[in-house]
Amino acid sequence: MNTAATPNISSRSWRQAAQAWLDTPIFQRTILALIVINAVILGLETSTSVMQSAGRWILLIDQIILAVFVAELSLRLFVHRLAFWRDPWSVFDFSVVAIALVPATGPLAVLRALRVLRVLRMLTIVPSMRRVVGALLSAIPGLSSIALVLLLVFYVFGVIATHLFGALFPDWFGHLGRSLYTLFQVMTLESWSMGIARPVMEQVPWAWAFFILFILFATFTMLNLFIAIIVNAMQTFQESEHQRTLDNTAQEKKSSEQELHQEVKILREELREIKTMLSSQWTAAQGLPPRV
Repeated sequence: MNTAATPNISSRSWRQAAQAWLDTPIFQRTILALIVINAVILGLETSTSVMQSAGRWILLIDQIILAVFVAELSLRLFVHRLAFWRDPWSVFDFSVVAIALVPATGPLAVLRALRVLRVLRMLTIVPSMRRVVGALLSAIPGLSSIALVLLLVFYVFGVIATHLFGALFPDWFGHLGRSLYTLFQVMTLESWSMGIARPVMEQVPWAWAFFILFILFATFTMLNLFIAIIVNAMQTFQESEHQRTLDNTAQEKKSSEQELHQEVKILREELREIKTMLSSQWTAAQGLPPRV
């Protein structure tokens, strides 16, 4: 029985030791530093002059860092096992590193450019960044609703612009597709006045009303709604995290109190046993009959 239990105990102890090592601040800072160095190296690889002078060393450092990332993921797989795949951040790390291991030759040469995704591993290392991403993901449902409203606004104004200005300005409003693209440029406020609105107003003097009304709806109103939803999502996410922290603290406090009460109960029982034993010894020493 001892022989059968020894491998399980040994494996568990190894996993606990590896988990403790992974959670150390030094290890986390080392991985973060390697991610930053890797990001700099990937940027240097875009320079032809740098690659001509130190390309061999840059590629070597890149491979060493990649080997460290693979070793880290292997260690995390050993520690967490199936729980590793239930964590979205861990799956993201695995995908980013796996892309770097695919041979970037032939039709897969485009994957070489995706190696820069390794920089995004910083999101999983820095808690504040992870909270921001979590808040943005939680805001997606609200943003989708605003995007649908914005799409309806674009469609309505695009149809109107095609009918009003299509004949005079076919390059901008010749059909619905061109009208939507032009309105998108107007929404970004990029050269909308001198580049589009004023030339149209030279032919259609009242066109200013159309463009101003569209900008009020599409740019100012929708942009503020986007910002409001994102801010609200971040605030809700922070409040939920704060509440989760309070719940964990309360649970730990309750658990500590239960352990304390259990220890006090055990001490009382031991004191009662000691008192009974001393009383029996004193009674026997005095030659008195034992107490019932």
